[in-house]
Amino acid sequence: MRVVIAMDKFRGTVTATEACHAVANACWELGLDADEAPMSDGGEGLLEVLGGANRTAIVTGPLGVPVEAAWRLDQRIAVIEMATASGLELAGGVDSNDPMQATTRGTGELIDRALEHGARTVIVGLGGSATTDGGLGAIEALRSPARLRSVDVQVACDVRTHFVDAAAVFAPQKGASPAQVALLTARLESIAGRYLDMYGVDVTTLERAGAAGGLGGGLAALGATLVGGFDLVAEHVELDARLADADVVVTGEGFLDMQSLDGKVVGGVLDAAADLGVAVVLIVGDADANVRERLAGRAAVVTLVERDGEHLAMAEPRGCIERAATEALRAFAGAPGSR
Repeated sequence: MRVVIAMDKFRGTVTATEACHAVANACWELGLDADEAPMSDGGEGLLEVLGGANRTAIVTGPLGVPVEAAWRLDQRIAVIEMATASGLELAGGVDSNDPMQATTRGTGELIDRALEHGARTVIVGLGGSATTDGGLGAIEALRSPARLRSVDVQVACDVRTHFVDAAAVFAPQKGASPAQVALLTARLESIAGRYLDMYGVDVTTLERAGAAGGLGGGLAALGATLVGGFDLVAEHVELDARLADADVVVTGEGFLDMQSLDGKVVGGVLDAAADLGVAVVLIVGDADANVRERLAGRAAVVTLVERDGEHLAMAEPRGCIERAATEALRAFAGAPGSR
């Protein structure tokens, strides 16, 4: 039996690669053929699944303090994960963030560095941001914004939110009060007008422009293409071709909810598997009960919290994932000992 392993990260516990390795160990124990394809939806983890960092740069952090940001350049293709330069974790999390002052400037500095080193394709992953500055900080950091139009810039987004809606949808998660959300919304409206005047692009009409607090729209104003992060990664790893030869695909993430089915890894893998008639095992840390019920018949769903308890699921996630995969795949393979 051939198993494709297309796991996303379990945020805060295991990376996509580590989760895939855990499932691969289960396959090895059962004598199954495993094909590992770590996945990302364009948020944190994109850099890892597209080859990993091979360079670093000192750039402006989200609150103005310099940070060392990892990025990748290979054969004139640059991969930048904005969370490494402008991420909420770099700001110290929600309680330490300043949602009014947080800036994407460091991400712009990374893009500028990539252009300086001869990149002809720049992939920018959005997700995990501390910011709601409409991408203005990033654009102001570019020494020649017009240069962006001379290269292929692909912005990998994990949401479909529109530009002005970014404050209401995401700023509270970054520490903004209701009053600050109103101010940030007004600021995004003003920035959108500025982009229209300067670059002739109405970012308010673009799906995904609100990603990373409007950074998606800011880059789109300079000619970047906004794409679904899952779609970009799936094409890069040739997921459809690999699934075509599979009997089962194993996917999963830290928490399964309605967002998981809209542009995220789990939803993308489920749709691709359904198109090709491939059975799905879904391993998650925990799950919304309604979403889990909705997936009945589409996937064999295993939640680590239910199976192993919350403490063990958080303390030993790789072992829990491996054991859950062993049990689920044994049932599919018809091996002795299934239950």
